[in-house]
Amino acid sequence: MAKPTAPAFQKRRKRGFEPAFALVANRVRQAGEARGFAVARLLTDWAEVVGADIAARSRPVKISHGKGFGATLTLLTTGAQAPLVEMEAPRIRERVNACYGYNAIARIKITQTAPTGFAEGQAVFAPAPKPQPAPPDPARLQAAHAVGEGIDDPTLRAAIERLALNLMSRSDRGAL
Repeated sequence: MAKPTAPAFQKRRKRGFEPAFALVANRVRQAGEARGFAVARLLTDWAEVVGADIAARSRPVKISHGKGFGATLTLLTTGAQAPLVEMEAPRIRERVNACYGYNAIARIKITQTAPTGFAEGQAVFAPAPKPQPAPPDPARLQAAHAVGEGIDDPTLRAAIERLALNLMSRSDRGAL
């Protein structure tokens, strides 16, 4: 009996679209590693890691590893914001180490720059705003309310009405 040459998961073809990040994941990882970032999440989710207030004032630039234990995280900020970021350094260090899962960062170095110039060309790592759904048609809304009319539980009624509204919008597109 012949053994298959490739594992079964490699033979499968992808159906549909790949997530966009899957197309560039290897390049993002390589670019991050070139600057010392072993975890690309620190770059892409900076606002989630340290908080929105600190992320608005600073941006991670690189991580340098010395001979001893612990690395140095270099943050870029404007001159006016540098004292505020310096005061938050222990909290930043704690949150970044929580992202890594161990005490990877021992020191934080703050680099200041002018508010215009070098910092203008850098990419913003903020997530894209979520699109707001269009308001439903009033006739569909009334029909959805009619479906949930006999239900006493308000959360169940709201869920049934949402389901009815979704089904009505899909039937218009021919997806049902």
